[in-house]
Amino acid sequence: MTLAAAAALTATVASAQNLDAGKPPAKLFADGCATCHRSPRGLAKGRFSVTLAWFLKDHYATSPDSAKALAAYLQSVDEPPPSAAGKHRAKPSRLVSRPPKPVQSP
Repeated sequence: MTLAAAAALTATVASAQNLDAGKPPAKLFADGCATCHRSPRGLAKGRFSVTLAWFLKDHYATSPDSAKALAAYLQSVDEPPPSAAGKHRAKPSRLVSRPPKPVQSP
């Protein structure tokens, strides 16, 4: 009887699954992070993807793969849109030095 119970317990542990496997990163955020964080924006805060993935794996994600996917997602929503970055660079600087106007005599 004890042997049967041990075999059943071992089979249960061996068949454990990663419930996050195959979920898109946005779904991972919605399921695990959105309770405390309203938006994914700003959560990566310019961190390196490796350190962010390690942090998520140690504290929030169920596997290294889901941690990497979530880290990549958080970094992708933190980057400024390409059109905004391009427009900002195209504007001339207001701090351009100009020669003084000539003084007109009355």
